[in-house]
Amino acid sequence: MAKAYVLINCDLGSEKNVISSLKSLNDVSEVHGTLGLYDVIVKIESDSEEKIQKIITNFIRKMPKIHSTMTLTRSEGKELFHASEKLIGSMLGRNDIQAYVVIHSDKGEEYNILKNLSHIPEVKEADVVFGYYDIICKIETSEHKLLENIITKAIRKLPHVRTTMTLNVIPEQES
Repeated sequence: MAKAYVLINCDLGSEKNVISSLKSLNDVSEVHGTLGLYDVIVKIESDSEEKIQKIITNFIRKMPKIHSTMTLTRSEGKELFHASEKLIGSMLGRNDIQAYVVIHSDKGEEYNILKNLSHIPEVKEADVVFGYYDIICKIETSEHKLLENIITKAIRKLPHVRTTMTLNVIPEQES
């Protein structure tokens, strides 16, 4: 299955409308408002990369209140994150605190970092991507302090991680 993440900047105050419009698009599996360098993150999953490209080019980039987009296309590679294992962790406790972390890595070390990320229980999914960043991962926790510790004491300390940027999910924008 093809997958891409689109990081979006939009008009100030239009985030809820943009999120609502994006949720109505076919093959959009997740949409979140974020705090950080980008306003919204969209995950698209489809049976072909061509369909993803059409969604981005023909719909997302043409939406009136969107200024810019950055697309991160998943690299076909090892599948280290098994949904059933990660779902069990989610179901045991409420993980209301979510963030996406994009990572710059040392050249050629992306899959080693992905493997290390798969051992952090709060990292629910991660992909090696093409684009400005090398890896994107989604973290779910029950409290902000735990999220902070995972990013600063686990992810940033992994070998071959050069830089990270965190996009905290804002649940209030999704209602």
